[in-house]
Amino acid sequence: MERTWRWFGKKDPVTLAMLRQIGVEGIVTALHDVPNGEIWTDEDVRELKNFIAVNGLHWSVVESLPVAEAIKYGGKERDRLIENYKISLANLGKNGVKTVCYNFMPVIDWIRTDLRHTWPDGSSSLYFSKARFAYFDCCILQRAGAENDYSAAEMQQVRELDKTITRQEKDELVYSIIVKTQGFVNGNIRESDQNPVALFKSLLSLYDGIDKAALRANMQYFLAHIMPVCDRFDINMTVHPDDPPFPVLGLPRIVTGEADIDWLLSAVDNPHNGLAFCAGSLSAGLHNEVLALAEKYLKRIHFVHLRSTDVLPNGDFIEASHLEGRGRLVKLVELFERHAPASLPMRIDHGRNMLDDEQKNYNPGYSFSGRMHALAQVMGIAAAVRELAAEESPV
Repeated sequence: MERTWRWFGKKDPVTLAMLRQIGVEGIVTALHDVPNGEIWTDEDVRELKNFIAVNGLHWSVVESLPVAEAIKYGGKERDRLIENYKISLANLGKNGVKTVCYNFMPVIDWIRTDLRHTWPDGSSSLYFSKARFAYFDCCILQRAGAENDYSAAEMQQVRELDKTITRQEKDELVYSIIVKTQGFVNGNIRESDQNPVALFKSLLSLYDGIDKAALRANMQYFLAHIMPVCDRFDINMTVHPDDPPFPVLGLPRIVTGEADIDWLLSAVDNPHNGLAFCAGSLSAGLHNEVLALAEKYLKRIHFVHLRSTDVLPNGDFIEASHLEGRGRLVKLVELFERHAPASLPMRIDHGRNMLDDEQKNYNPGYSFSGRMHALAQVMGIAAAVRELAAEESPV
């Protein structure tokens, strides 16, 4: 596996010089200042690629070239936006950037209710509370029919929480769910927006009448139209699994586990239509056996996110240590090191905040010290796997 790192551009407090010192080989980044749906020009792609190269690294993966909402819900601008996407892909291909990570999650990307859940050792990480998310959905967002998506026990928790939750806690839920984690990912909502809840509800309304079948059809339409460009420039499209891997907010989710991945890879059966294997997202669903999925789809995995989660009895989930949890990273590293192509890019995902990370204004989940710690753990696993493989090989 190639050791890569998600870097948020020249404004990222983590510098490329820092990354060279800790053993990073490739950079995972994007043109973060280009609005969704606009063209990534050849000039802008080339400038960023050269900037990375001057710093002794290379642009390994795009994460992400966002899929505009109108493509996902099939709006009237869809064909124009797909043409823009194809031009952007071609400009990446011309410049030798051949792996693109994207997602097809409507409106909202990854979801957490707490961005700094404290661990006994003093570090902190992301956390998803099902009860607090249900409270956000039913009482803050006030989505019509939301209560029907939760069990009687969960709705009782919502009613109990409503008796004690403070205004500050409500504001923090809005900030965590639809402002901070979304603003730096896909730009649907920015921290400067004055009424994020109203804006978010308007985005949700775009998907009225869009069920799983319709979203699948729109994804198939998108992929079928961009595959000729991928074929021409040998670009691997890698879809990120839904995070969390189950329906939320009345929206369909179509990359949640084995049945969805089977559909995705067969609907557009092209080797350039592949999977970004995120062990963390997949492990947050109890229906997923992560190692079995990796083994099954190995030939169509073009990018790997290594992190892990623990799912609690009440349905909450938390980022686990990279050596523990349902992600089974030790076994995954062994699989990818022994059987995947040598060029398979891997990045550490969602490290804890530790040491002085809290003071550095890193994006949630993207600390420096915490991810460096996790990278060292994974590099150690990989080194052990390679050593054992060498010992097993006949002289």
